[in-house]
Amino acid sequence: MARLGIEIPLDIRVLESGLSVGEALAGFNAAHPEAGGVVSFTGKVRPDEAVKALELTHYAPLTLAGMREIAEAALERWSLHGMLAWHRVGVMTPGEAIVLVAAAARHRRDAFEAADFVMDHLKSAAWFWKRERRADGWHWIEPRATDHADLARWQK
Repeated sequence: MARLGIEIPLDIRVLESGLSVGEALAGFNAAHPEAGGVVSFTGKVRPDEAVKALELTHYAPLTLAGMREIAEAALERWSLHGMLAWHRVGVMTPGEAIVLVAAAARHRRDAFEAADFVMDHLKSAAWFWKRERRADGWHWIEPRATDHADLARWQK
């Protein structure tokens, strides 16, 4: 089986079709054999009886650059071997992966904190817009107060 090519130290992507979490993590792990730990987070469309689909759109000229800036900030803040941040756009159904964030580091704490940092920033300060399709049509989703609070804790 051919291994997925991973960019080192940062692999940042916006994907318009499926996100294979297993393949991505296998490639990321293989690209960082010196890491003592790899931490990952996968965000999925929540299964909800009312939600039939989720659509994410983005502002393409800024999205990759902004995601890269967030990942670079994590590299500067923690001792990392690498960082991966892949985000889907388009229409997804419940259970499908939306986002994958992974951090490789010598020590687990750096990897955990870096992945958390990147995810908090992607959730609150990125260039993605979300809307849900329910029985009565499409509805825009605004960030929650907890999303902003999660982001604010990194400013301390």
